[in-house]
Amino acid sequence: MKICGFQQTSLIDFPGRIASIVFLGGCNFRCPFCQNASLVIGYKTLDSIDPEEVLSSLEERKGFVDGVEITGGEPLINGKDLIAFLRKLRQLGLAIKLDTNGYFPDKLGRIVSDGLVDYIAMDVKTSLDTYHIATGIENINPDRIAYSIRVIMNSSVDYEFRTTCVPGLVESRDVLNIAQLIQGAKRYYLQQFRVDEPTLDPSYMFLSPHSEEKLEAFRGIAQAYVRSVVIRGM
Repeated sequence: MKICGFQQTSLIDFPGRIASIVFLGGCNFRCPFCQNASLVIGYKTLDSIDPEEVLSSLEERKGFVDGVEITGGEPLINGKDLIAFLRKLRQLGLAIKLDTNGYFPDKLGRIVSDGLVDYIAMDVKTSLDTYHIATGIENINPDRIAYSIRVIMNSSVDYEFRTTCVPGLVESRDVLNIAQLIQGAKRYYLQQFRVDEPTLDPSYMFLSPHSEEKLEAFRGIAQAYVRSVVIRGM
């Protein structure tokens, strides 16, 4: 497991918590619109932060920081190393948020059943039948995505689902399909697509974001299936 970044304080990333953020390198997806290329394909060239240094910093900040977010990349590619790290965070008494793309439902299920996470944020990229386009992985098995959704929704862990509304990849049909897939979910975030950093596929840098009106139409579609639908990034 390679820690490529550590943000000591965030007031917005972990709902209800003042949190630190741990950025892990490596990802099993190659989403063409991804703006974290350094963590996805370039992480091996980045400096590594010793996990023990992170744990020491978190221990020193206890009382001010009450949570930690683990993000990437895709944290679950780290398997046993990630689980060992989460156990050490638990020993510090910190609440834990996990960001995931949902492709490793068995690992996710173990983390949930072992009580190692308090909040899960899962990305649902698009309709399952076009997931290979949105993830850049031709032989992807979208059943794993549906499985992870069930793991999360059947657990007692707090959670959110979220979709970055990339024009051409996420349209009305896709929002409907996703909303039906997560029917009954607590909360669903529709995130505006913005090009703040270079994308893995440079052509996505020239896309015009969906209009506010279109995102509101997406929200109306999803509200028929999900309890709370919020637009982010407008």
